[in-house]
Amino acid sequence: MTVTQTAPIEVHYWPTPNGHKITILLEELGVPYELKFVNISKGDQFKPEFLAISPNNKMPAIVDPEGPDGQPIAVFESGAILQYLGRKFGKFYPAEERARVAVDQWLFWQMGGFGPMLGQFHHFAIYAPEKLPYAIDRYTNEAHRLYGVLEKQLRDNEYVAGDYSIADMAIIGWAKVWERHPVTAEEFPSVIDWVNRVVARPAVQRAYAIQTPTPPTNLADDKEAQKVLFGQRAR
Repeated sequence: MTVTQTAPIEVHYWPTPNGHKITILLEELGVPYELKFVNISKGDQFKPEFLAISPNNKMPAIVDPEGPDGQPIAVFESGAILQYLGRKFGKFYPAEERARVAVDQWLFWQMGGFGPMLGQFHHFAIYAPEKLPYAIDRYTNEAHRLYGVLEKQLRDNEYVAGDYSIADMAIIGWAKVWERHPVTAEEFPSVIDWVNRVVARPAVQRAYAIQTPTPPTNLADDKEAQKVLFGQRAR
């Protein structure tokens, strides 16, 4: 069944690997959406109106005015958003159970491992004011291990779960910047080929071409943004 979206989906967004996941899928689907920019370096994620739809004060989040039973629905957490949109529009997220499990396991691999571990590598190797050898070594090794898992999967698969899917969209934002990571193209040629294959897609290029009202900060140099992003505690 083809689902037609009349009213734009509201996307609370900033150009990070997690934010790109959602705009890539929406561009691939070709459904209308409206961007609501959440400048996470300035603390927009703590505004009450954003917390009402994303209580974990993280973007992305969406509000679909044409949700289940025709009623609006808000969804936070990038993986949950990908699954919701994939189910709703019946694309890039298979209905057949075996194929869906294949997508889900790689989606959760990214959500629970590839993204968080690379994020920790960025933190300790790039942003941390004190360079702790143990922490850098720990996340260097784990990042390298995870790239190895992805390399092995992609040696015999054009995309991570067989056909192009939300799993690829979830992983690409992190793998696209592989040159920032402790890996080489010679070590992981299948990953690099896959990255080039995905980023060549017109929808992916459109998603990455989105401009923000103000340029994103260079987090490595912006100490105030680091305080906002790295000093959060329960309030």
